[in-house]
Amino acid sequence: MQLLDGKAISAQIKSEIKIEVEKWIASGGKKPHLAAILVGQDGASETYVASKIRSCEEIGFTSTLLKFDSDTSEEELLKAVESLNQDPDVDGFIVQLPLPKHISENTVMEAVDPKKDVDGFHPINVGRMCKGLPAYISATPFGILEMLIRAGIETSGKHCVVIGRSQIVGLPMSILMQRNDYPGNCTVTITHSKTKNLKEICQTADILIVALGRPEFVTADYIKEGAVVIDVGITRVEDATKKSGFAIKGDVNFADVAPKSSYITPVPGGVGLMTICGLLTNTLKAARKEIYA
Repeated sequence: MQLLDGKAISAQIKSEIKIEVEKWIASGGKKPHLAAILVGQDGASETYVASKIRSCEEIGFTSTLLKFDSDTSEEELLKAVESLNQDPDVDGFIVQLPLPKHISENTVMEAVDPKKDVDGFHPINVGRMCKGLPAYISATPFGILEMLIRAGIETSGKHCVVIGRSQIVGLPMSILMQRNDYPGNCTVTITHSKTKNLKEICQTADILIVALGRPEFVTADYIKEGAVVIDVGITRVEDATKKSGFAIKGDVNFADVAPKSSYITPVPGGVGLMTICGLLTNTLKAARKEIYA
């Protein structure tokens, strides 16, 4: 078993981006500027956004955080989105999910200018990705692809099973893994909560990508010997033995599954850190106008 160490890989990528930023500024370009909108006081979201802001500082980006109370109206939030759309100094921005229930996530995502949609959620970017056109790829799938590339994991002709069909991870991941490229050229099966014989399907996977949101759902009897296991899940679980009062768990029971796998991602320290790298990479592309001239 080999560990797909998100901490080590993300540090390498951030170092590379920092060098590219220095070159970009030296050639007359402005500092890339990433903004984030955070609504409410969700602990996990606050932690995640803070990590993004720190990463911006590390690599030489400008960062802006706009915070709103949980009772902020959809209209007020849409005004903030439009303000960022119109701000020439902001290269890209994100609206941290989830949003309060009274705000439509689809409405807000569609209001983001596709040229600044560095999370890759806008229908135009998703559609361009499906067509194989230049696009901002969703940050988490982007990070997973980078893990596969840097570990040199063969994907062509492999059976990839994705658990989860979300528009953020499962759906784009399934499309990217079957494209005629590397990583890609897989035969892909996308599964979800209504899939029958889920365990039996997972047992046929050469590459298993789990984005279900159910802590330690996947156990050793779900995978075949030598499978590559990518755990996207991250959930806070109460744990009285921890100073914080909770532990971070993935969708895969790591201790149980790791001995059977050829490669596996840990949680924490895996895909989550790579997601931030995807976001930073997209922001640099936005500053350079590499996707949309």
